[in-house]
Amino acid sequence: MIEFLAINYFKLRGTPASGPVAMATGAKDNRQSHNQTQLQVPNRLIHEKSPYLLQHAYNPVDWFPWGQEAFDKAKNENKPIFLSVGYSTCHWCHVMEEESFRNKEIGEILSEDFVSVKVDREEHPDVDKVYMTFVQATSSGGGWPMNVWLTPDLQPFVGGTYFPPEDGLTRVGFRTVLLRIRDQWKQNKAMLLENSQRVTASLLARSEITVGDRELPPTASAVSKRCFQQLEEVYDEEHGGFAEAPKFPTPVILSFLFSYWAAHRMTSEGFRAQQMAMHSLKMMANGGIRDHVGQGFHRYSTDRQWHIPHFEKMLYDQAQLAVAYTQAFQVSGDELFSDVAKGILQYVSQNLSHPSGGFYSAEDADSVPEGEVKPKEGAYYLWTVNEIKDLLPEPVEGATEPLSLGQLFMKHYGVTETGNIGSTQDPQGELQGQNVLTVRYSMDLTAARFGLEAETVRKLLDTGREKLVQIRKRRSRPRLDIKMLAAWNGMMVSGYAIAGAVLGKEELINQAIDGAKFLKRHLFDVSSGRLFRGCYATIGGTVEQSSSQFWGFLEDYAFVIRGLLDLYEASGESAWLEWALRLQDMQDKLFWDTQGGGYFCSEAELGGNLPLRLKDDQDGSEPSANSVSAHNLLRIHAYTGRRDWMDKCVKLLTAFSDRLRRVPVALPEMVRALCIQQQTIKQIVICGSPQGQDTKALIDCVHSIYVPNKVLILYDGEPSSFLARQLPFLVRLQKVDSQATAYVCENQAYSLPVTEPAELRKLLLL
Repeated sequence: MIEFLAINYFKLRGTPASGPVAMATGAKDNRQSHNQTQLQVPNRLIHEKSPYLLQHAYNPVDWFPWGQEAFDKAKNENKPIFLSVGYSTCHWCHVMEEESFRNKEIGEILSEDFVSVKVDREEHPDVDKVYMTFVQATSSGGGWPMNVWLTPDLQPFVGGTYFPPEDGLTRVGFRTVLLRIRDQWKQNKAMLLENSQRVTASLLARSEITVGDRELPPTASAVSKRCFQQLEEVYDEEHGGFAEAPKFPTPVILSFLFSYWAAHRMTSEGFRAQQMAMHSLKMMANGGIRDHVGQGFHRYSTDRQWHIPHFEKMLYDQAQLAVAYTQAFQVSGDELFSDVAKGILQYVSQNLSHPSGGFYSAEDADSVPEGEVKPKEGAYYLWTVNEIKDLLPEPVEGATEPLSLGQLFMKHYGVTETGNIGSTQDPQGELQGQNVLTVRYSMDLTAARFGLEAETVRKLLDTGREKLVQIRKRRSRPRLDIKMLAAWNGMMVSGYAIAGAVLGKEELINQAIDGAKFLKRHLFDVSSGRLFRGCYATIGGTVEQSSSQFWGFLEDYAFVIRGLLDLYEASGESAWLEWALRLQDMQDKLFWDTQGGGYFCSEAELGGNLPLRLKDDQDGSEPSANSVSAHNLLRIHAYTGRRDWMDKCVKLLTAFSDRLRRVPVALPEMVRALCIQQQTIKQIVICGSPQGQDTKALIDCVHSIYVPNKVLILYDGEPSSFLARQLPFLVRLQKVDSQATAYVCENQAYSLPVTEPAELRKLLLL
């Protein structure tokens, strides 16, 4: 019934998963100039703060933001709601805005026959999740822009993704879709309402996640082994990663593989897990998905080779990849990984950071090429042979043949006269002669090719990249989404804190502290103890809230709490831990399912209008908030000894038992939590003065080793301290011979005290 209603009944489909990917770079958008217009007087979206909504403020569409005004209008006028969801850096959202939402005729249909609602998915992740569940269940996939038609009671009955404006040979045009839905609403409304109720009931049953009659979660060893096997089946041996194309970085998978290696390091499976993660990270670091000039990573690759990316840059990718590359450095000691992590954080500091300490959401994929007026995807990042020759003409001394810096640079990064973007990514031939920089040879091979030392080549390439940075500054930059979200800022606090601690970079830890202070100053309501969803930077550099105040969702609490726990371990400042505990209490109050276990994505009161209240069950480009919460509960239990938080973690994992058993690969971050819960956490206690060098040496030792199931506790010997009040056993742990001393505690059993980092290292590797 669902498929019949959403697809066959109207002969509609959104863009298939392969549609936008095949055209991700240099695709001809076929944007129509016919009958397009932009209003001189803006619509009501002009009063919003969201960059995405503001991009539609001059459309000839009577847009409403998500809210009661729109719902009341739909009920009073008996009209269906047209809901369009996207985000500011979405390339295909831009395409549909220009092709369809600027079209005067389409605008009249949307304004007269529908109540049209525009939603920024990053402001309203609850709305996005509910209706994306519908679209994915009723079509071959999902994506953005997401376009869904609703009854006045917000029940979905038709959905899709991108629609071209007019009919084509294989696709129904958006105008035709609107006219058919308008006619069906007038002629067969009763049937539509009945069917939409059936669809919603079916989705509600399918999305229910509960403990049922189970008392315990599944066995971690079996679930983690199955997760590893499922990943191995789809692993790309040649290029790394876990799909054909498009190929996403998926840090949650890499984190699982490192944890699996740590638990099985003496086995062939453990070695295999490490190899899969390391190879994937190296191939991404060498590929075009990494910005070799400005640093940071693009959203995903449109091919198996990580060569041609979709060029938007998202904050959450930078945060998670900074951690993944830092973990790879912990595991291997290879400075390639630490260099990449530092490069990511350098990019964020320079391009995605607000002066007050917060972090912006994203940079767009599109920008205006030099001498043109129309934005194109990737224009900011592409290079021609002539550009590089002109920019880098200097001769290279000591080479075995006449060689300029430009020639060396082009050889190493795969730049060719005809361009290195294949026809699959450029079906219209618009990007001939353009190149995405991608490392084609190791430093040693490039050096050997020209009879140079590897270190000489490294310095020359650094010089070349710096010159390209300066030239790129003259280009038109992609648009910046100046929205600052609590969840993604929490992720970024984790990124800076973990990298700073592991790499021994105090300035990175300080930036994490600045980020946490920003969260407390701008995204935390002291009177209620609740988080706000987000805030915005103004042109003058100040920070302001949205015109409609948005309270935080589950993901905001989960990621901020994790960031604060990581920051406590990096800085040793217990104030961050105390705030994390207060936020965890608030999260439990607002989102915990007392009957079924686990956390809902949104508050019951705030999501009252939506037909579903979901628990996210997918670790995708971001880990699900329930997966992160499971880790947080385990860590907080270890910091406090409070049994209720361990009980919640067990109940959460039990609620997701079916998913964990059947498709653990869908929840690799939760599988990690399940393993830690059943292995138990190592409480590493350092007794010593926070300022002492001997204390610092032991802390540095802890940070240098990858131990996924640990918490780090700094005890300064003060019985009245916050942690000593939480964990009374701390007062029994003493320094040995007045030296900073470490203890490793598991299952309430303490190791013998050690005072030397080498001894502590042996304990942690047991």
